[in-house]
Amino acid sequence: MAITSSKVLIASIFVSLLVLQGVQAIIQPNHVTSSVVVSEPSDSSKIDCKGACAERCKLSGRPNLCKRACGTCCAKCNCVPPGTYGNYEACPCYASLTTRNNKPKCP
Repeated sequence: MAITSSKVLIASIFVSLLVLQGVQAIIQPNHVTSSVVVSEPSDSSKIDCKGACAERCKLSGRPNLCKRACGTCCAKCNCVPPGTYGNYEACPCYASLTTRNNKPKCP
């Protein structure tokens, strides 16, 4: 009788693991690490990110870092807010991008 109950226990553990694996497989594709969905802009409407970021970062204390971060954001969003600081309402995508630590990515 002990052999049968141990087989039932092992079988129930195995089935439980399979169910957990199936639930995890269903949940995993829907897991989103960023709340931003960015669509690729067409080539004809792309802005000059290098020029726009040079203008945005001209007063920065670390211009190379600023331009690199701005360029990444511009490439994803195809826009850069006007001025050297703020004005994020002009480009919501740019404003919503964050780092791994949920800090604003774009200068």
